[in-house]
Amino acid sequence: MNIPTALPPSIMVLLLAAAPAWAAPPAATPGVTAPGTGMTMHNPDTLAWEAVPPVLPAGAQLTVLDGDPFKTGPYTLRLMMPAGYQIPPHWHSRPENVTVISGTLFIGMGDLMDPGAAQELQTGGFHAIPARVHHFAYSPNGAVVQIHGEGPFDITYMNPADNPEPNARSTEASPRLPTPGTGQ
Repeated sequence: MNIPTALPPSIMVLLLAAAPAWAAPPAATPGVTAPGTGMTMHNPDTLAWEAVPPVLPAGAQLTVLDGDPFKTGPYTLRLMMPAGYQIPPHWHSRPENVTVISGTLFIGMGDLMDPGAAQELQTGGFHAIPARVHHFAYSPNGAVVQIHGEGPFDITYMNPADNPEPNARSTEASPRLPTPGTGQ
């Protein structure tokens, strides 16, 4: 069997000519939408963080990466929680998917905030929470989590006194959120 040890010159010329095209991936423009494609791209340094809407406890910040959590359809957002941030026991009418981007998040199941019953999710950890499952979350040292699901997002607190927006029904709240990647 005769195995060639070199490529024919014509193939070498083609490969060398194409090398710059594959040598480095094209740089994505942060926070851009490709017209007509529905595609968006975001880099961490271009994310526009704002205070969380009043359906969540104050102190955290949020950025919407895609979609609108309070409208029908898919959405992706990030939540930046300071050290000690807690979301009291609650449930959602739709499944919720949580990925820890940085830091540590604790998630527990049940109607009461019981840190001893919570499970630790480290950076890179993922948790899928089915609809109507009673749960709570907290971060002792701060964390950034990415949440995605199908809107409209809603939250019902187990103890109505925990609702940071007591004069509104959580499931009907529709606060204005920033347009993905703009903070507007």
